[in-house]
Amino acid sequence: MTYVLAVLLGLAAGVLAGMFGVGGGILFVPTLIALGLDQHDAIGTSLLAIIPTALIGTWRQARYGNVRVRAAVILGLVAAASAQGGVALAESLSDGTLRRLFAGLLVLVAAQIAWRARHREA
Repeated sequence: MTYVLAVLLGLAAGVLAGMFGVGGGILFVPTLIALGLDQHDAIGTSLLAIIPTALIGTWRQARYGNVRVRAAVILGLVAAASAQGGVALAESLSDGTLRRLFAGLLVLVAAQIAWRARHREA
């Protein structure tokens, strides 16, 4: 059953990542926690699972001319370097604290998306 859920999660995340550029961590982490992983393991597993999704999504979007390679390289290098600090910080936090921080991030992202959608319609 776990493998079936993992396949369904992968399908949903792939479609959403391709459409909106999101999906990986936002979908993977809560679902992996629901499947029994702790917060730390869910985050690490999610990061690894995002790699093929990002590669295929980038390849497809590049075919439409939607990829700015220079900006992506700069963002990627800075993010990869600073991820080391994020991992160290995450490892210093308890599972519960890390879970609450992740939930707060999801609430902030949802609020930002809702605010922008409302202001663009006005």
